[in-house]
Amino acid sequence: MDQVKENTLRQIVRDLGRVLVAYSGGIDSTLLAVVAHQELGHNAVAVTAVSPSLPSSDLQEAQAIARQFNFAHVLLKSHELEDPNYQANTPLRCYFCKQEVYGQLTQYAREHDFQFIIDGTNLDDTGDIRPGRKAAAEYGVRSPLIEAQFAKADVRALAQQIGLPNWDKPSAACLSSRIPHGTPVTIQLLSQVEQAEMILHGLGIRQVRVRHHGEIARLEVTPDDFEIVLAQREKLVEQLRAIGYTFVALDLVGYRMGSLNELIKVKSEK
Repeated sequence: MDQVKENTLRQIVRDLGRVLVAYSGGIDSTLLAVVAHQELGHNAVAVTAVSPSLPSSDLQEAQAIARQFNFAHVLLKSHELEDPNYQANTPLRCYFCKQEVYGQLTQYAREHDFQFIIDGTNLDDTGDIRPGRKAAAEYGVRSPLIEAQFAKADVRALAQQIGLPNWDKPSAACLSSRIPHGTPVTIQLLSQVEQAEMILHGLGIRQVRVRHHGEIARLEVTPDDFEIVLAQREKLVEQLRAIGYTFVALDLVGYRMGSLNELIKVKSEK
């Protein structure tokens, strides 16, 4: 781990004084929550926005790590699914989600005298389409990992160094990211996707996305896990049909972050 980067991150966090950490349970926000706790003690609180778009397994893991490292953890219910703009699932869905989440965090910060809200965005995140960054800017959310020049590899290195159990956790995203733009987001679809991914996790596959295309479940796993999927083909089809899918497809390109954004990029180039 680059000691200069770590020292820079810790100094940035110390200088903030009193902070709320937007804590999803992913490795980036987990590292930030632990570092904030180490540097600021009771002046740092991790806050998780809870909604049907957050996988229940991620919430449980976030709570377990907060207990393990003894940092303050608050759950706030977010209501993005009640927003027609979010439900419509346009390419700006993440913007409307983060508006709701950061609005909730801002209100909590004002009520409890916190000076800053910080999130776990790192340098590698800046290469994808992320409308939520606009909402973060509007609410004045700071991103200490970017400010300290942390890429994902730096995050994992420091997380492993300080003993975080999820240091090698695969990249995660909200369940709504599995639903193509233009298909309305509903609690029922989010539940279906979550169940489908739990089925694949049950086979020991860690990096999974089940992209929802109506009656089709498009499975994204790393190429190394293709063999598992094919070996369990009949069982998988049976289980996925039981939760509402008619067809099951294995994406031969394999897992990649934000694959549904590829359609946006293609359309913008035409």
